[in-house]
Amino acid sequence: MIKIQELSKSFNHNLVLNNLSLNVPSGQTCVIIGRSGCGKSVLLKHIVGLLSPDSGRVLVEDREVGRLKELELVALRSKISMVFQGGALFDSMNVIENVGFSLIEHTKMSFSEISARAKESLALVGLTGIGNLMPSELSGGMKKRVALARAICIKPEIILYDEPTTGVDPITGDSIDELIRSLHDKLKVTSIVVTHDMKSAYHIADKIAMMYKGKIILEGTPEQIQSTSDPVVHQFINGLSKGPITEADGSFK
Repeated sequence: MIKIQELSKSFNHNLVLNNLSLNVPSGQTCVIIGRSGCGKSVLLKHIVGLLSPDSGRVLVEDREVGRLKELELVALRSKISMVFQGGALFDSMNVIENVGFSLIEHTKMSFSEISARAKESLALVGLTGIGNLMPSELSGGMKKRVALARAICIKPEIILYDEPTTGVDPITGDSIDELIRSLHDKLKVTSIVVTHDMKSAYHIADKIAMMYKGKIILEGTPEQIQSTSDPVVHQFINGLSKGPITEADGSFK
């Protein structure tokens, strides 16, 4: 479904992605872990064509994203949903309008049809009867669920998650993980989840890929990642202050 081949990207001579390669088969949930600022979100932006690589390429369904014309890119994006770190709900729209936003903007469906689809999506994430509420009336956990409902409302083939459990309490975070796993099983979508929450990663991943210095340095099942002897991965997944990562960047000396 998604093939990333020798992808490189720099900003102001700062190399963020360094010849990075990764394959995500159809129907798999791949979790990308790594320190904050290591380029995980930059990678997601390349997948949807918001950024163009300096070299290398991204293929979605064997189509090179960087070579697509505008209408082709729009068509591709209609198959991809993004769940943003903060939810990114529109403050001036109620829940139904937020969930159905893409359908309102990009289809000729009637509002009653869109409203029905939005309510179905909300039910899938455990929310009913809140369609007329505004984002300001929602808790943090509810906003995350509404963002998930918006992502699935277009019936995507691919869902990209950017730190889905950031900013919520552990119980809410666990319920969001359950939702991601449940939606994957029900909808059979291909998912890429960016996180540094290892509890979440182990819960939802079919495969975990560790990003370090702009590359994927190790990938495997949650069990393989947990039992790795790689010192960089070991330090990160165990949250250790001392190790090769902090020695390389001069931390804690």
